[in-house]
Amino acid sequence: MRTANSRAGGLTAHVTGNGPSIVFLHSLLSDRGSLEPVVRLLADDFRLVLLDLPGFGGSPRVGGGLDGQADAVAEAVRVLCPQERPILFGNGYGSFLALSTALRHPGLTRGLFLAGCGAAFTEQGQGAFRFMAAKAQESGLEAIAETAMRRLFPPEMAAKVPDIVAERRASFVATDLETFREACGLLASLDLRQRTRDLDVPVFACAGSLDEATPPAMAEELARLAPQGTFHEIAACAHVPTLQAPQEVATQLRRFALAATAPTATAAAELAP
Repeated sequence: MRTANSRAGGLTAHVTGNGPSIVFLHSLLSDRGSLEPVVRLLADDFRLVLLDLPGFGGSPRVGGGLDGQADAVAEAVRVLCPQERPILFGNGYGSFLALSTALRHPGLTRGLFLAGCGAAFTEQGQGAFRFMAAKAQESGLEAIAETAMRRLFPPEMAAKVPDIVAERRASFVATDLETFREACGLLASLDLRQRTRDLDVPVFACAGSLDEATPPAMAEELARLAPQGTFHEIAACAHVPTLQAPQEVATQLRRFALAATAPTATAAAELAP
């Protein structure tokens, strides 16, 4: 199995595995380390490209808002997956970035697998991002670390995996402050609902039943808006399915990746739960 770190289009990435490519975009409240449990389950059959989002890891910040970040992701995908249309996987912020990338760059991908996703937040959700951005600006990320972890892990779940929560907390407080604040601002004003109606690739929109950051209703709305959308709820899971339900994510992602290569007429039937 070939494994390497790489840089493409200005973004850094970890590449491993063999087979058709799947490009992973991680959450705002985490980093690509949160993807590792799924990587172990898929690397024998797929080539996995784990991007560091702009402002994370070795990837520099990118101007131009979500569109500018989507352009940087698209350039990295073209370099890392030449002559191929990979599946784009996104979790949380990564799901919104994956969606924006597919909308701005038709033909780049053959399907979107989005976890903890949606096309727009409610007013309450927008307010939460404004609060976190303001609090972080005032007192730093440490001041909102507990809030962030609650958005990832409900208390009962957190009590069962304290080591994982501690690891994710350390990753979060190490996030670049300006990257975090900018992302919160973008999410607080995000509305991709109208544009999603024109999406020309299959979309698998899933959410954990316990996800408070991006409730299942958001993913369900996205699936309704996308012409080839499918909704799936993951039981007893919160905002980071790759950590909290890796086996189910791997099973569904494998199925989606195979179905996305099928003729359009049959793909919808194959993707139905």
